[in-house]
Formats: sequence, structure tokens, C-alpha cells
Amino acid sequence: MNKQLDSLLRSTRSLRDRVASHDVYRFLENLEQVRIFMEHHVYAVWDFMALVKSLQNALTCTCVPWLPQGDPISRRLINEITLDEESDEDGKGGYRSHFELYLGAMEQCGADTSCIRNFINRIRRNEDALEALHKSGAPKASQAFVASTWKIVTSHSPHKVAAAFAIGREEIVPEMFQRVIESIRGRFPKQMDSFAYYLERHINVDKERHWPMAMRMLEALCGEEGSKWKEAVEAAQTSLKARIQLWDDVKRQILLSHPQVLISS
Repeated sequence: MNKQLDSLLRSTRSLRDRVASHDVYRFLENLEQVRIFMEHHVYAVWDFMALVKSLQNALTCTCVPWLPQGDPISRRLINEITLDEESDEDGKGGYRSHFELYLGAMEQCGADTSCIRNFINRIRRNEDALEALHKSGAPKASQAFVASTWKIVTSHSPHKVAAAFAIGREEIVPEMFQRVIESIRGRFPKQMDSFAYYLERHINVDKERHWPMAMRMLEALCGEEGSKWKEAVEAAQTSLKARIQLWDDVKRQILLSHPQVLISS
């Protein structure tokens, strides 16, 4: 591991620890609490693909006529990540994007998908993403989270996007989702097996393959430029802080809906 990458990891350690140890995972004890969690989190699942596609656009040629573009290793890495994220095995002999897997898991457990589907329909009509979020009735906490991601994506700075992707998503997701699955494991299996599959798939794929790939891309994009590494640290910290705020807000919403949880905890 190079010196700059090691410094980035050290500078984000406390924030990553706060995400991994957040209280929200303790409050997923019944279906209604899980539904609240998923109705907020689904927007983070959607905007994850904004990071992926932004990197794919920057590191590969996605237009016609095609030309070889960028570092071949980075091309390979982002294309492989995109393959999994956009068309992964669905556990039933077919293929679906992770976002579609998540929607299916929401439907299985009875979570409300009307707002996220309204949002997707508005995007299909080429509405501005942030305006579509507001008009579709997305939770305010989710709107704030997506807005934070959108600011990084629209910076058109691949090294910032890679930092948010590698440190703000791929590095923390396995531990984060492990905490979630520990909360739901063994409970209401008929309503949660699709969600459990989604979580386990991410834990395995991200930890084993996607995180090392993402870190390799980040190193290639920042190179030896100190200013880029500084901006990468800032983007990673911004992404992690947005996640902490989202989890704070989800926990608050669960407690408002189930005040007895606060008493019993």
C-alpha cells in the first residue's frame, strides 16, 4: 500500500468506525423497523450506480465511434464492477441489478416502493434528479444523502468519485451489511430471504473483489499528485459523514414510529 493511500485510510478511520458501529443496526427488530430502514436506504442503493457509471464514463469509452481510452487496468476493473452491479446473479437462475434486487426485497417484506418508483419514473422522463427526489416524496434524509453524492458526481473529478466509491461505499459496505444481517438473521425468514440474499451477496462480492479493485482505481487516478490525494480525502470524508447523517435520521425515524424501542433499549 502506498503512503498516500495509507494516509487516506488513517484520516478516515474514525468516520468509518462510526458508520460500522452505528446504533441504527440495533433497531431492526421487527418488520416495520426494517421497512423504514429500507424505504430510506433504497436511495443510497440507487445513487451508488451514479458513482459506478461516472467512473465507467471517465475510465472507458462509452460512446460511438469507440476509441481505446484510459488505463487498461482501470478499464477492466470498472467494467467488471459494473457487470456485477448492473447484472448480478439473482439467486434464482437469472440476473438483475443490485437496485432491482433491493426493490424485490422491499416488496417481499411489505416496504412501500411507491416513492422510489415514482422517482425512477421521473428520471425516465429526464427530470432533474434532485428535483425528481423532492417531487416524488422521497424521505428528506434520503434527499440529503443523494444531494451529497450528486455534488461529488457532478464535480467531474474522477479521483473524487473514486474516493467516495472506494472509501465511502466499497470499504464500509461489508462490515455495515454484516451488522444489518446480524440484526435480521433468523427473524421472519419468509419476508426477509430476498433482503438477506442481497446483503450476503454484497458482503462477499465487495470484500473479496470490488474493494481491492476500487482501491486500485483510486491509486491510479490520484497518482503522485498531492492535491488529488487531498481532494480524495475530503470526498471520502464527505461521503462518510453523509452516511452517518442518514443513519442518524433513520434511527430517529424508527424511534418516532416506535418510541417504546427507546425505553426498552
